[in-house]
Amino acid sequence: MEIERSETFAVLALEDGKVFYGRPFGAVDALRDGRRGEVVFATGMTGYQEICTDPSYRGQMVCLTYPLIGNYGVAKEDVESRRPWLSALLVREYCDEYSNWRAAASLDDYLAANGIPGMCDFDTRALTRHLRANGTLRGVMRAYAPGETPDIAALVAEAKQVRSVSDLDVVGDVSSAEVEEWEDLTPDPFPRREGEGGAERARVLLIDTGFKRNIARCLAERGIEVVLAPHDVDLEMVRRLRPDGVLLSNGPGDPESVAGLIALTRHLVWEARMPLMGICLGHQILGLAAGGRTSRLPFGHHGANHPVREVRTGRVTVTSQNHNFQVDTVSIPAESGLYVSHINLSDGSVEGLAHETLPVFSVQYHPEAAPGPEDNRYLFDRFAEMVARERNTVALAG
Repeated sequence: MEIERSETFAVLALEDGKVFYGRPFGAVDALRDGRRGEVVFATGMTGYQEICTDPSYRGQMVCLTYPLIGNYGVAKEDVESRRPWLSALLVREYCDEYSNWRAAASLDDYLAANGIPGMCDFDTRALTRHLRANGTLRGVMRAYAPGETPDIAALVAEAKQVRSVSDLDVVGDVSSAEVEEWEDLTPDPFPRREGEGGAERARVLLIDTGFKRNIARCLAERGIEVVLAPHDVDLEMVRRLRPDGVLLSNGPGDPESVAGLIALTRHLVWEARMPLMGICLGHQILGLAAGGRTSRLPFGHHGANHPVREVRTGRVTVTSQNHNFQVDTVSIPAESGLYVSHINLSDGSVEGLAHETLPVFSVQYHPEAAPGPEDNRYLFDRFAEMVARERNTVALAG
């Protein structure tokens, strides 16, 4: 699509020389010096606000495949972290006239207030097809005043120098800084189920590598006391907190970058025998702690429509996903006691791990949804039952 150069315009240049022209929105001033990151696409039809505030997108520019974005505005109930984390938002058509009784602002105003630029009015389908054919690519996006002529060769050269998320401390960027009791401050928190709560509630340590708030809500809904800990929490701190279970959260980047947490997980599972659940990055950390390997997917899984099969039951559910790395199928040592519990029906990649005898499992997808289908929230019931069953028998090893 040809953009009228008599108005401010934006250029997205990829490392392989592919270039797209569009109109900027959101924090346009942030594009004067350029915005850099890996370019990925997400296939959900709704949930742009949850995508913007998902810490797993740290260091990435996100192209939304659904063509109309912004039409229901932004509601404070739908934020999944303390701020939006993506580098830029790329959309086909941006709608500034939103209609939603819950909305407090437009997406444009929300992004501008948080320093996140966007680009619209370009062929997002062509960009998506290009990424599917060539894999995740690094990119640079820059805004230009009317009449300016972009130096495309310089932009492409700059895109080639963009650092991969594997080379960045993206987990350190998004993780909480200290231990704290989690409290849901949204206007309509999930109610606890009848008969749950009180002084005898189980306590789960949610290790924050970039957690989404709905994970904590799903735990609290089941009467669990949730304590947040930063990604660099050590064994001594875990012992002081005396949790009944541990949940490894989602998060951005390469799982091999959190070596300390991998070692801690190995101790919690195979020595302390602590009930443990992993989600997304947490799933990959469990795989590495078991002695397995991880690798990067060509263009990742980002969306709310990915079919996954539970191996032993044959049950198929549609899942919400956002990840670039996978646990390699054949790399899990048999002596670890872990087996592949779920597989992706689109490409056969590992979507879950579980232990044969210990109260431990993980999933690559997001059972908390937000956005996406809620078919898999039963996994929080499974984890809550494990914690309740084990809480009087598990003690941390010395």
